[in-house]
This record gives sequence, C-alpha cells and structure tokens, in this order.
Amino acid sequence: MTPATRQKVLSLYRKIFQIAKKWQSASGQTEETMKEKEYIKNEARTLFQKNKHVTDPKLIEQCIEECEARIEIGLHYNIPYPRPIHLPPMGLAHKQGRALRHQEKLRKISKPIYLKSHDEVS
Repeated sequence: MTPATRQKVLSLYRKIFQIAKKWQSASGQTEETMKEKEYIKNEARTLFQKNKHVTDPKLIEQCIEECEARIEIGLHYNIPYPRPIHLPPMGLAHKQGRALRHQEKLRKISKPIYLKSHDEVS
C-alpha cells in the first residue's frame, strides 16, 4: 500500500468515527441514536479489520469507493444501514436449472458497490 493510499484509508476511518460521534437518528430518540452510533462503529471496525491484509491496489480502491459511497448514502438518507437493492426475489420467471443460475448471476452482478462487503459480514 502506498503512503498516499494508507493516508486516504486512515482518513476515511477517522471520518467514520467523527460521523458516529455526531450522529443523530432520524427519529431523534436517544436509544435509537445510541444503537445507530454503535452500529456505525462496529461496522467500520469489522470491515476495516477484515480488509487490513488486502494488498491488491484495485481491490483497495474498490474498498475505498465502497466506503465513500456508504458514507454519502448514510449521510444523505440519515440511515446508517445499507439501503437494500430493489430487485424481485428471483426475477420474473419461475425457472429452474441454468435459467435460475443465470438469474442469480445477474442479481449478483447488479448489486450496488455499497453492498458488496455487507453480505460478507452480516
């Protein structure tokens, strides 16, 4: 990892914890706010720990993009949890075999960047 990339990753990590410190839930309830703050901190720790041994520059850049996307979406919608994708559960057909596998492959490809690592951790 280059020093510039390392600095960018550490900056994102600090930014997430600053956001968690100032976070207010949409409902305004203290209990809900505390839950969401803890979720933000735990999610950040888990994902950064999981990816700390990544050395491939392209994969590192994807992780950085995902982190930035999740920060922006969370701040925009005031929801710390990843927003679900809006696809029908298994496409339009009730097919089996190759057609079903093809639909599953399309769903996996169509998953937004901000949800790539969420399924691995949750």
